[in-house]
Amino acid sequence: MKSSNAHFFTSLLISRLSDQMLLFLVPLVIYQLTGSVAWSGLAFFFETLPRFLAFPVCGQLCDRYRNDWLLRLSQRWRLAACVAAILGYLALPDVAWLIGLAASVGVLSTQGVMAREMLLVQAFGAARYERLISQAQLFDQAGTVLGPLVAASLLARLEWETVVVVIALGFAASDLAVWRWQRVVRPVLPVPRANAANGYRALRIAARHLRASPALPASIGLAMAVNLLLGTLLATAPAVVTGVQDHGEVYYGMLQAGGALATVGVLLFTARSLIPPDRLGLVAYVAMALGGLMASVTTLSSLYALGFLLVMGFDKMFSVSIRSLRRRVIPADDFGKTTGLVMMLNNLTQPLGGLIVSATAGGMATGSILLAVALVMVVAGGFIVWGWRAHLLPSLTGR
Repeated sequence: MKSSNAHFFTSLLISRLSDQMLLFLVPLVIYQLTGSVAWSGLAFFFETLPRFLAFPVCGQLCDRYRNDWLLRLSQRWRLAACVAAILGYLALPDVAWLIGLAASVGVLSTQGVMAREMLLVQAFGAARYERLISQAQLFDQAGTVLGPLVAASLLARLEWETVVVVIALGFAASDLAVWRWQRVVRPVLPVPRANAANGYRALRIAARHLRASPALPASIGLAMAVNLLLGTLLATAPAVVTGVQDHGEVYYGMLQAGGALATVGVLLFTARSLIPPDRLGLVAYVAMALGGLMASVTTLSSLYALGFLLVMGFDKMFSVSIRSLRRRVIPADDFGKTTGLVMMLNNLTQPLGGLIVSATAGGMATGSILLAVALVMVVAGGFIVWGWRAHLLPSLTGR
């Protein structure tokens, strides 16, 4: 990595770190405040749904405005949202402030993710795109590894309100790093197209690209099944680890960090493997389904932890090739709007997992919910593979 681009990737690291700290904090604190698995699942639903629904709109903005400006704007507003939530909670204590904070920061994080995705395409000249993706994923995973550990360590010593202040400072530092990258690199970006299609017209253009590439719908279906399991697992994890298994916050943070470390290991293997991408995608899908079945045995901490690590670790193997796939099949002028639609469809089932947990928590044990979702993933995967076998090879690793 060139030193001139170090600030860009440092900003990615700090931003992901702060985002993961908040994702870790909100469901856990709400469960501690309410003692309710249903509230924790509902919080995860409202925490994740807005960030995924925002992808098409954020993608359209990326086609219309400079992406370095959009990136900085998203980070400043995340800082402001943290401050507003703390002041609101101090004035009128209610978990709604936490849910609102998670939802608003989620939308703004989506804009940041889309802007960075576009900048990797636009701002790095002749650099090998796959190399850039690998670098970005490593920094992203470093933030994912450190986020739960840092949040858990701080929560063990500080009030959660103070931890949110630390998160806000992280967004400020990320913005400062982007500013420094702009000053050093002075990236030459495409002229913004203020007249680019937006709204319904943009969605029609994006949908047309999906119809033109049959591999994309197949990969979206598989990704939806994967993310349903992922969302259900993440929504139930605070209650399972700190409630059913009676472990503390630090253990929960270490488990989350272990999942991120497993992801790094799987990514390093994937980058060096000579196995065809479609086979890697199939291996990842099967491994995640197996992990979901293992995690459904919530009373056995070791088996649950192993299942958790399988799901978290192989998620990136399943999705590692989609960014280069999108770059190949989506025209540059419509890259933002089409990518936004694809990413929204891929991830919609993740917050659905939280809603399922909230709706069924009173009538089903958490392990039964995880088992049902894992079985849905197995059945859905088999159906999609059978129905789309003609287009399967280029799509299995797409998400």
